[in-house]
Amino acid sequence: MREPEEKENVAGQAGKTEPILDREIGGELDEKAQALLEEKEADSRMRTYQGPFGKLIVVLLCIWAVFQLYFTTVGAISAINLRAFHCIFLLLFTFLLFPTYKKEKRVRTLPPVWDILGIVLSASTFGYLILNYTRIAQSGGRVDTFELGIAAVALLMVFEAARRASGNLAILALVFLGYNWFGEYLPGLLGHNGFTLKRVLITQFWGTEGVLGTGIGVSATYIFLFVLFGAFLKHSGFSKFINDFSLTLVGQTSGGPAKVAVVASALLGMINGSAIANVATTGTITIPLMKRTGYKKEFAGAVEAVASTGGQFCPPIMGAVGFVMAEFLNISYTKVMLAAIVPAFLYYLGLLFSVHFEAKRLGLSGLAKENIPDAMLVLKEQGHLVIPLFTLIGLMFAGFTPLYSAVISIFATIAASWIRPETRMGFGKIVEATVEGAKSAISVGVCCVIIGIIIGTVTLTSMGLNMGYLILSVVDNNNIYFTGLLVMIMSTILGMGVPGVAAYVIVQAVAVPVLINAGCLPITSHMFCLIYACLSNITPPVAMSAYVAAGIAGSDQTKTGLWAVRLGLIGFIIPFFFLDNPVLLIGVDTTASLATTLWAVFTASLGTVALVSALEGWLIHKDNILERVILLAAAPAMMYPGILTDIAGIVCLGGVTIYQFICHRRAQNPTLPA
Repeated sequence: MREPEEKENVAGQAGKTEPILDREIGGELDEKAQALLEEKEADSRMRTYQGPFGKLIVVLLCIWAVFQLYFTTVGAISAINLRAFHCIFLLLFTFLLFPTYKKEKRVRTLPPVWDILGIVLSASTFGYLILNYTRIAQSGGRVDTFELGIAAVALLMVFEAARRASGNLAILALVFLGYNWFGEYLPGLLGHNGFTLKRVLITQFWGTEGVLGTGIGVSATYIFLFVLFGAFLKHSGFSKFINDFSLTLVGQTSGGPAKVAVVASALLGMINGSAIANVATTGTITIPLMKRTGYKKEFAGAVEAVASTGGQFCPPIMGAVGFVMAEFLNISYTKVMLAAIVPAFLYYLGLLFSVHFEAKRLGLSGLAKENIPDAMLVLKEQGHLVIPLFTLIGLMFAGFTPLYSAVISIFATIAASWIRPETRMGFGKIVEATVEGAKSAISVGVCCVIIGIIIGTVTLTSMGLNMGYLILSVVDNNNIYFTGLLVMIMSTILGMGVPGVAAYVIVQAVAVPVLINAGCLPITSHMFCLIYACLSNITPPVAMSAYVAAGIAGSDQTKTGLWAVRLGLIGFIIPFFFLDNPVLLIGVDTTASLATTLWAVFTASLGTVALVSALEGWLIHKDNILERVILLAAAPAMMYPGILTDIAGIVCLGGVTIYQFICHRRAQNPTLPA
């Protein structure tokens, strides 16, 4: 721990004239973290082209963006053709931008010959599908040997693209593809009767359950548009506004820089939808800042990892995954957004109190008042940058589709940026934002294409239902909590190392049916699996967000991962409390009154504070062993919706709080009577 004088000096330096998160303070990825980032966050290892071909890439990316904007809104095109064209663009840019092997030279003037061949084969096979799909569909799916060859070549190109852009996910998809054949040799509910090569190829390529199924459908619509929207927000100066505004909110409180990191990473994470990318960008600044303030390096890395991960299920944007959930459930996005509010709120409430209690325990102070931006000045100079978010939310609440709302919000971002000269987006910035957004959509899109193989297999073999029956067969009396525990493990494993949206698409096909068969509501099941799929980013042994953060912090990966689990523990616990009583999911339990819902949220918030206090060993002052045990018992009592448990928990928390308050007053003023 640093000396108080040094801590105060550092705090004073951290926020003098510029926003903390915009300053260069020397945070860098070490070699191991860079390797992890390149393995799991494909955008970090793209090729760059010099000369005329580099300009051609920019033009092609802009054409793709215009194509997507037009045909997802006012343009007329069939769903299959849109998905097929989207696949062509994805495979084109994957072969152009992603290296064939790790040590390949990244700066080039032209692509290799084999990549040109991959582009030709990809465009030819999916182009053939576009021209002949209607005929084959009308014939009942009858295809000849040549068309089976087309399907085989297309799948080969998809796997090669996935190998480059998504790594281990391609291996997982290959295992699922093999299950179509070796599954007949498995005993019990996991086995099936086996399928011919022809049946598998028709399902995976010529049907609507394989590579052209749900996964690529959400990539071609929601994911692309909202990734593009996030890029435009970034280039309009929205990130700087978030940083400055976070400083005005929590910069002066104990451990202020860490709280700024939490708030900023949460807001930015819900826009970009990638926990790993968020850690790699904001973490290089926030983690060294937290270390300078006095936090341990493992704690600093864990805070950034946990904050970035939660953004994937944080309203109002939820990293675009909420729109995908609404599509699967066939309900409005506003219902999904409302349902996610309380889990996200409790998650970040727990993280903020963890940071606060740790700062109190270490004796850390916040930033000096003169180093905090003036709130009114920030709102005056940069407040107009939130117009696109209000536009997005307002249009959706008015009944417009998320796709239409996203496109209008992109144009609203450009218009809002012109309100002040400092944020104005000219033609160059618009092109830059378009190119960045399109590039960011490639790796997630390829993940969604290869996920089609997984979903196609699950559909063809009835694996999802069989998995549900298998789990229910080993659960006594359909115990919903034990079922939830098994589904939690399944969702966490399936989500490891996969982008948030892609992870959710996988678990909704495999894990969600298990909970629905156990008697849970569909939206409850989807929300349960989504949270755990996202939390796989901080769950050892493949806690990718935590490991990248550890590389930035220079800390031990295992310790950082364990700290991340501890800080994000409320995220692992709260889904079990809405599993069979969805009062904590606003709008889901139609029988609950407003007063009941507000009371449940209030007591769950108190339970969150009690849990964090027990884990951190601090409330008003240091907790003793008995106080920690009492708080640990009070936490689940208040989180569980029930008046008796709520009263018991509040009495326990109130008793510890009053006792510590009295002891604290007496310690400060020994002259007070006993």
